[in-house]
Amino acid sequence: MDGVRYDSIIVGGGIIGLSIGWRASQLGLSVLILEKGDPPDAASAAAAGMLAPVTETTFGEDALLQLNLESARRWKGFAEELSFAGGINLADHRRGILHIALDRDQSESLSRLFEYQQELGLQVQWLSSMACRRLEPALHPSTRAGILAQGDWAVDPRSVLDALRTVLRSAGATLRHGAVVTKVKSGPSPSVRLDTGETIEAGTVVIAAGPWSGQIPGIPSRVSRAVRPVKGQILRLRPAAPMPPPITQILRTEEVYLVPRPGGEIVAGATVEEKGFDTAATAGGVFELLRAAGELVPGIREMELVEVKAGLRPGTPDNAPLLGTVEPGLVMATGHFRNGVLLAPVTADGIAELLAKGDLPAELAGFDPRRFQE
Repeated sequence: MDGVRYDSIIVGGGIIGLSIGWRASQLGLSVLILEKGDPPDAASAAAAGMLAPVTETTFGEDALLQLNLESARRWKGFAEELSFAGGINLADHRRGILHIALDRDQSESLSRLFEYQQELGLQVQWLSSMACRRLEPALHPSTRAGILAQGDWAVDPRSVLDALRTVLRSAGATLRHGAVVTKVKSGPSPSVRLDTGETIEAGTVVIAAGPWSGQIPGIPSRVSRAVRPVKGQILRLRPAAPMPPPITQILRTEEVYLVPRPGGEIVAGATVEEKGFDTAATAGGVFELLRAAGELVPGIREMELVEVKAGLRPGTPDNAPLLGTVEPGLVMATGHFRNGVLLAPVTADGIAELLAKGDLPAELAGFDPRRFQE
């Protein structure tokens, strides 16, 4: 034993783990966050940061949609508080997201989605080809129609991660990098064991290790089998000086999304690949993203390619997160799939409340990590 016992140990230093640690520390808990890699290695750093519950609406995922909407409502306050406490300006993009159809089949599919979004009472607007190109003149001339979700927006996850690391220190939490957890123990005396042989005790252990959550010995098998890695590749492009970026609006199609950053950079993502824990960026992935981006905005082809990165999302059988107690002293906060950045505020608030008070808020109750059978 290292002689120190924490109220909470959080395994995972991505945006979910750091956000939980921050909120738990604010509630007066002693918190240790263990991250196996260095700061730039966090999977959250490979995300585009879209906060798009409306744009990402999927048929048959109504419960997840409500959770996404609730977290989106909390993001503005979360970002403002984080910016103030961390001394970092979390520049965001609040002009909405425009979902584009480029051909007849896409237009028909988009029309069905629009009808479904209206049935759910979501704030969306159908735009003609002319209206889309009035918003973004650089769109391909073949643009047929679009859905504007004015309330959807984006943040830069890398800035969010930097701010979280800063506020965690001032909140009194301990963050350790290069800490590889080799086993977790639940029950009356929860603990984690590191690859150094060190064992650290806690009141509660929280597993927020993204796609690696199911790989840690000691996690119940029905939970560990429910989490799988889903690879995503992402590109960062920069306009050649002195040219301005070709777009100012967040755009997406069925194949790609384009997120402009305040400094002129554009993020293009993201592939969805079932490749296990492979994190290699591939020529095929880059080609498909550039092809889809160029078909949406031809001017993208003139931009400088400055970064190619691949990350792993934690997928689950129903695309919904695992949130809550799985065994005494062991809590799961993983499986956020494509919505890790979006769901950070509601996950952090709810799991911190569970750690401090023993009760899981109602908005998280439908995402019990024990819902999958052996």
